Amino acid sequence: MGYKVGNYLSGGVVVLFILVLILFFIKFIRFKSEVKAEFNNPGKMSFFPTISISLILLSNIFLEINKQISLYLWIIGTVVHLVFTLIILTRWFHHDVFKIQHMSPAWFIPIVGNMLVPIGGTAHGFIELSWFFFSIGIVFWILLLSVFLNRIVFHNPLPEKLLPTFFIIIAPPAIGFISLIKLTGSFSPFGKILYYISIFFFVLLVFQVNYFRKIKFYMSWWAYTFPISAVIISSVLMYHMSESAFLFYFIWVLWIILGALNTAFLIVTIKKIINKQICVPEND
Repeated sequence: MGYKVGNYLSGGVVVLFILVLILFFIKFIRFKSEVKAEFNNPGKMSFFPTISISLILLSNIFLEINKQISLYLWIIGTVVHLVFTLIILTRWFHHDVFKIQHMSPAWFIPIVGNMLVPIGGTAHGFIELSWFFFSIGIVFWILLLSVFLNRIVFHNPLPEKLLPTFFIIIAPPAIGFISLIKLTGSFSPFGKILYYISIFFFVLLVFQVNYFRKIKFYMSWWAYTFPISAVIISSVLMYHMSESAFLFYFIWVLWIILGALNTAFLIVTIKKIINKQICVPEND
């Protein structure tokens, strides 16, 4: 029963991804200059690698369904993500427009995608290539985290619409922990550090719930969901290794929270679409 439900959910995810990809392609064809402007925007360019990240995540879903399809998705997603990473890092290094105020947690998106590669890469036998991408992700995550702390401590606060993206900082260490387990097959001290710092970030942000509950709806609300999913998966791995009773209940609590958030966000998003209150022009 659970297997069938999982297949139905996976099928729904695939259909949704294809639909979004088609809509984006139509947008690119009809509004090519606007898409290019978004890609050149310091605050928006980091969202483009979500395309390749989605392909890599889909490849992980298909590991248990069809390994050949999983391999194709992994290869395409990995190549595309490497291209995005190279382009974005090159623009970071050679620019004349970026300011510290442009930085947000969204800048971690191109980095965390590299940490996702080993999850499917090790399953398909690409061990050294997986270490290559893991190295990119872990080193640039540490460097970027330092820059981000400088930005939020010593400069103007993030705009309200970007506050939900704070949760993205949970994802790199959580995903890094999962990838390291896949790469080494063991529970190393460094892996523990990655896992527990992701839990600390999660607790830190939950502690600030009063700041987040006052934010009106933006599409950035969906930034809550992926990092919490990453914490759930990493906690499941940790539970299997430690068999901690606390983790067992912690995972169930997170599942309930994630389910409630996804349901609420979906309902609100549909209402906003009907009322034409999203996908409207905004001032950068």
